[in-house]
Amino acid sequence: MSENDQDPHFRYLTPEGDTLERAVCQRCGFIAYENPKVVAGSVVRSGDKYLLCRRAIDPRKGFWTIPAGYLELNESPAEGAAREAQEEACAEIRLRSLLAVYTIHRLSQVQLIYRAELSGPFAAGSESLEVALFDWTEIPWREIAFPSVVWALTHDREAETAGLAAPFTNPIGDKGDLSAFVTRA
Repeated sequence: MSENDQDPHFRYLTPEGDTLERAVCQRCGFIAYENPKVVAGSVVRSGDKYLLCRRAIDPRKGFWTIPAGYLELNESPAEGAAREAQEEACAEIRLRSLLAVYTIHRLSQVQLIYRAELSGPFAAGSESLEVALFDWTEIPWREIAFPSVVWALTHDREAETAGLAAPFTNPIGDKGDLSAFVTRA
């Protein structure tokens, strides 16, 4: 028996009691579930200004975003949002509340976006070309990286100015399709 005889051998089938095909090891029965990735981030404000980061990495390098990224193992969404602000904007933030839960279907992504306040200085982190504070009227809307960034900024503004209750979700019918977003800009 070679050591490769112990390697998993996956085949897609519907396990008993399930309704979807899954990768199941034919040797031991292990089911390798493929689940959505969780993103945590925040709309960070300093007074009436919004903190945005110009991406230094792909996808959408050179475009503006809010500090956000994938959760790490053993990390809460709030911890992840704070870590992303530190990594991307060298910023300490104070989370206020959950702003929105967005779903990006094509990426199987769930985004948990918080409202936050800037707690001090900021600077470009390793994933950002630059970081800046923008008044609402100065936000570079045509240079925003992703649809969910537009949603988050707009939802934060609606929560602040109109007193609308959070958490928000995707605009009706919008699945976060980047190709449709890019052609609108």
